[in-house]
Parts: sequence; C-alpha cells; structure tokens
Amino acid sequence: MRIEIIKANYNNPQHQSEIPLLLNEYANDPMGGGSPLSEHVQKNLVYGLSQQPNAITFIAYANGTPAGLANCFQGFSTFQCQPLLNIHDMMVRSQFRGNGICTKLLKAIEKAAQESGCCKITLEVLSNNTTAQLAYKNFGFADYQLNPEAGNALFWQKSLNP
Repeated sequence: MRIEIIKANYNNPQHQSEIPLLLNEYANDPMGGGSPLSEHVQKNLVYGLSQQPNAITFIAYANGTPAGLANCFQGFSTFQCQPLLNIHDMMVRSQFRGNGICTKLLKAIEKAAQESGCCKITLEVLSNNTTAQLAYKNFGFADYQLNPEAGNALFWQKSLNP
C-alpha cells in the first residue's frame, strides 16, 4: 500500500471536499462522539480553518484514497517561550487502520513542528481510546506533568454554546 501525507491547501477544491468528509467520519466514530457534523460545520469547516493563521491540516492518502486526517493549531508555550503545535483532530479511516498511517501523520506533524521552531507537540486523547494511546506512546508521547507530586494534567472544557 502506497501511503502519502500532504499538507492540505484550503484553496484546493479536492482538499475542500476531503477535509469535511474525513472529519465527519471521525465525528461519527464512537471515539469522535458518535454523531455527524452539522451541515453548517461541513459546509464552512475549510473556510473557517483557512481563516486561522495558525491552522495546519494534513491528509493521508492510501493508494490515492483519503485515509486519514490531522488538524493542528500552533500555540505558544509560556514556560519555554516558544511555539508549540497542538494536534486537535487525528483520525484514520477504519478500513485503513493498521497500515502505519497514524505514525506517518505524526512524523509529518513532527517535521512541521520542528521547521516552525516548536518546543513540543501536544494532543488530547480519550481515556478509553487505548488504541490511539498506544500509537501515541509508541511515538514518544506521555502524560503531561510539571511535577509528579502535583499529578497529571487534565483536559477540561466549558461549552459556550447552548
């Protein structure tokens, strides 16, 4: 199987259709929430990403077929006074899992982070998504701690939409 990872171009019509297609498939997966994206999100996602100067999307292709996606956003580490790259969405279509696509996406993300002078890559993963956790651990990710006595960082949210 030929795997290719490309940095998406938000102005490319092919990428404009593939990004919402892949993200919607992720959203429908139990690890993505189990519900489809709204029509509004599907229609406006790529435009919204294009308006974020710190957004980077990678698309994985398996023999020319869209097989995976990573949406990333550059942030800033105040403790290291350097940029960081956060993986906000990471998915591989079920029929393509087990072919090393996740690792290839992570390598592309790491290369982009290094080229941008980032000090680290961050991500969130669900506590029951043991398959993704194993892939991330194998790539070198670990729980975030400042001091082991203070415990691990937790990812929390407060929704602002009714």
